[in-house]
Amino acid sequence: MVSIVYLNGEFLPLAEAKVSVLDRGFLFGDGVYEVIPVYQGKAFRVREHIQRLERSLAATEISLVQKEQDWVVLFEEVIARNSQKTQDLSLYIQVTRGVSAKRDHAFPAEVKPTLFMMATPVVYGADLGSVKSIRAITLPDNRWTRCYIKSICLLPNVLLKQAASQQGVEDAILIREGYLTESSSANVFVVKNGVVYTPPKTDYILGGITRDLIVELGEQGAFDCREQEISEQELLQADEVWVTSSTREIIPVTELNGKAVGNGKIGPLWYNVAKRYQAYKAELVTR
Repeated sequence: MVSIVYLNGEFLPLAEAKVSVLDRGFLFGDGVYEVIPVYQGKAFRVREHIQRLERSLAATEISLVQKEQDWVVLFEEVIARNSQKTQDLSLYIQVTRGVSAKRDHAFPAEVKPTLFMMATPVVYGADLGSVKSIRAITLPDNRWTRCYIKSICLLPNVLLKQAASQQGVEDAILIREGYLTESSSANVFVVKNGVVYTPPKTDYILGGITRDLIVELGEQGAFDCREQEISEQELLQADEVWVTSSTREIIPVTELNGKAVGNGKIGPLWYNVAKRYQAYKAELVTR
């Protein structure tokens, strides 16, 4: 099946989609993005994803004003052109400031944002028995101080993920001034004595849609979940560690800095929370 993308008002095959070399996304990383899971043709928590995209646009002063329903219509069209009913997708949306006449750091006086969307087939982890745990290391969080913006300028994250890869593990969990922030591309949860903890949302953390859903499930009484600062020592002494994101959902970490997390196996609270997450997904699909 040929991948059909959306670019500035047109639907066209991915191989035919082109942007100018003067696009500020290419020259400066001047843009933002969003990623939405699509389960059997239905976008997951679409309103929350739109709200986060709009926050990133406002924070970067990119003038692209669309009503929520306009976004939804575009999403549904991209999904429909790339999906079979039983197929899951990852919907990627990118907005840059647009093409300017010359390379200049200051915002151009008049520029039209570049809007791009594509949908990629993905296999999500509905079968909890087949989910694989990962290994991670801790690294200093040396990214910028506005991580709440979902910026396309991801070089710091790329370098952190590569540093983990070069040490033979799957992710880097980040520490800033002695406290846990997130991983190179995901939010982080820890479990201690039957309680689930995650750092509160600050400028140093990109508030994940999956993260927020887990917190909501905890608030509903499904389990004890608390948002509070987590020291590096508390992270290293955790009974369970998870990383969460839209594309990876909830992934257990069973090795950290070469040592077992807890007993080195996927923990019972992970199974509890992952099961509830999958039930939430199933309800969406059957609506």
